[in-house]
Amino acid sequence: MSNIVNPGSHHETDVVIIGAGPCGLFQVFELGLLDMKAHLIDNLDKIGGQCAELYPDKNLYDIPSRPAITGQELTDDLITQAEPFSPTYHLNQLTSKIDVQENHIEITTNLDTVIKCKSLVIAAGSGCFVPRKIPTPGLEEFENKNIFYSVKKRSDFEGKKILIAGGGDSALDYVMGFHQIASDITLIHRRKEFKAVQDSVNKVMDLVDKKEINFNMGTIKKMTDNGKGQVDITLDDETVIKNVDAIFPFFGLKIELGPIAEWGLNLENNLIAVNTENFETSVPRIFAVGDICTYPGKLKLILSGFHEAALAAKKMFEYCHDDKKYVFRYTTSSKDIQEKLGVK
Repeated sequence: MSNIVNPGSHHETDVVIIGAGPCGLFQVFELGLLDMKAHLIDNLDKIGGQCAELYPDKNLYDIPSRPAITGQELTDDLITQAEPFSPTYHLNQLTSKIDVQENHIEITTNLDTVIKCKSLVIAAGSGCFVPRKIPTPGLEEFENKNIFYSVKKRSDFEGKKILIAGGGDSALDYVMGFHQIASDITLIHRRKEFKAVQDSVNKVMDLVDKKEINFNMGTIKKMTDNGKGQVDITLDDETVIKNVDAIFPFFGLKIELGPIAEWGLNLENNLIAVNTENFETSVPRIFAVGDICTYPGKLKLILSGFHEAALAAKKMFEYCHDDKKYVFRYTTSSKDIQEKLGVK
């Protein structure tokens, strides 16, 4: 089974994966099929990357065989798929140092966890995706108390007064998702034009016309704790929205590469260049899959990352098992693989 370990410990494994999002989780599975063990490092406090952090309750429609699946459902399925290969997770940690030797790599985190491995996979999205925050003084005191950037269970906000800020797909999806759940919904956006798909705009504006939700054109100027666990919101036109329980700002994401930029890899526009044969970087033994990597024709799709993980695993097999020959096997016919997966 998989396990989450405390920081400051020393480990040795076949492969370290930086990023525990969908591509990192599927990389565990592909490595496991080839008898390679993996440790994963992630800066978040949970497994699942962007899917679990930013859109756990939102449907994805381009995952093969799944007409619709939420970010959290996809995460849960991938965790279950990886479990037969007993991955180890190091959460709430950043990779601060990579020491590449001739036959191994030593990775150190900001919390002094040290892992020695034969290969390294960077599956860190496009670095760290960080929500753009409300440009308002004193924001920090309300975060995770009244301000949220995602939600796992809409029912947690049943009967609450909610303010949603933004004009893109996420903002309007949340408006429609909380309709009939929240007691009061206010949408604010700095202009009448929206960036969301027109069908969503039409549906939300219909709710506004029916006075089932409120719409204010403007931006948040000030937030004040009303002493009852709620927030009073002042807009730039001095409109005051009182007794707000929860605020959901959707101003897009910004990318922070963090220490990735200092690892000596070949970067192109803040992405890591790889070859398309096995997705190895300019540094031998280091690979990149998912949104963080770039190559001619690259598509930033989860399914593309799954393909990249499969081919990267083949090359990593050479580094981890230099005494064995790689043999491709189908999961449908290999009794050895089926035994590993617990198939009866």
